Amino acid sequence: MPALGRRLPSPRRRAALTTALLVAAVAAGATACGPFEEEASGPFKGLTGPQIVNKSIGATKGAKSLTLDVATTSADGPLKAYMSIDRSGQCAGTLSVGVTGTAELIRSGGTAYMRFDEAFLREQGKGEPKEQQEAVLKMLKGKWVETDASDPEAKDSLELCDLNALLSEFEQGVNFADAGEETTVNGKKALRLTEGAGAESTTVYVATEGTPYLLKIVSKGGEEPGTITFSSYDKPVPARKPAAEDVVDLED
Repeated sequence: MPALGRRLPSPRRRAALTTALLVAAVAAGATACGPFEEEASGPFKGLTGPQIVNKSIGATKGAKSLTLDVATTSADGPLKAYMSIDRSGQCAGTLSVGVTGTAELIRSGGTAYMRFDEAFLREQGKGEPKEQQEAVLKMLKGKWVETDASDPEAKDSLELCDLNALLSEFEQGVNFADAGEETTVNGKKALRLTEGAGAESTTVYVATEGTPYLLKIVSKGGEEPGTITFSSYDKPVPARKPAAEDVVDLED
């Protein structure tokens, strides 16, 4: 099994890429061509677009937990992620890159679990003897691979489980955003703020009821267009350990 052991951590790069995309989406406005001074109405009356976005970033940085729904395109192809994360490092969700293959990830306490669908396992087994590919598929299909979360080999895979590190990258000081009209995001009232127009633009949706959290970021054009939706702020993360009979320890 040593060959498989080396191949399994492939989603690390995906988690790191997702984190980078999140940070880039919010930071994009920091290099915009200057502030829009138009003031908003409604719950943010008297505030300019940049002030609203910075207020929202500040609120989001204070979240105890949240869920990210990412759909974007990068040099590695389409990327999707759906992850619930909290401050203690608990997480649960899925990651996929390209048109085939999905990995599920759970971190509960000091242990991480990953489960790969058949498409992912077959992709990882390319180049190996067919007999070995089928043996790996038989052993791991539908099973969770258990890893010590403190293992250096697991560090990159778990980057997307580190909410503290993720939110620390969201810097205030954005100088863009033209305040638009109110709309809704997943049933929640939101104010739309946009920088840029035409081929490239970034639109941020900020909650107008309760805490002014970020609800959605949409980036159009550029090298990495995509959508990121934020939800389930301050709610428990469903990071439940898989049943023992569904877990495989590669060390064994």
